[in-house]
Amino acid sequence: MTAPTTSLLTGAEVMQHLVESAGATREPAADMADLAEVIRTLLAVEARRDTRVRLGGNLFDVVISSSGLQARSVVALMDQVQGGCGPVIEDPDSGWFYWLVPPGSSAQWERHTHAVCLGAPHTITLPSLNRMVPPGPYWFRPSASDRLVPTKPLRDALARFRPEPTPHAALTTQLGVTS
Repeated sequence: MTAPTTSLLTGAEVMQHLVESAGATREPAADMADLAEVIRTLLAVEARRDTRVRLGGNLFDVVISSSGLQARSVVALMDQVQGGCGPVIEDPDSGWFYWLVPPGSSAQWERHTHAVCLGAPHTITLPSLNRMVPPGPYWFRPSASDRLVPTKPLRDALARFRPEPTPHAALTTQLGVTS
């Protein structure tokens, strides 16, 4: 619809122009599927259900290390660095810690002898927010909405305490990850 050159558009003509320029009414915006998935995930976590989420995007990436005594020393150090360590999930069955780090960290993570950082396209299952003890994966350090684990101090602490065994061989076998 083009506007007449000699007069102003009426309110109805403006509305009609907006409707026509908006496109198909049933066609969702390209980013709505991602937003819907994030909302469903957050609702599931809030409802205290284990929830599988994609790494990367706007949420977080994950650093995987051993959960042994040395890794617990890393948590204690991160408690000091952060005034309470950011979110860490322990999986007693695999013997791993999953450190939730800022999104995009995996793209900048350089090979580390004692940890691996994963982002998209990988996924992780978050335990329900009320799971603080085994069996199964649980929140060793609960998730707080205001923080993730910063990668630089985490990387330095992992290099200092050297948690063993490293996850590299297991991740290569399970996921084909060679970083």
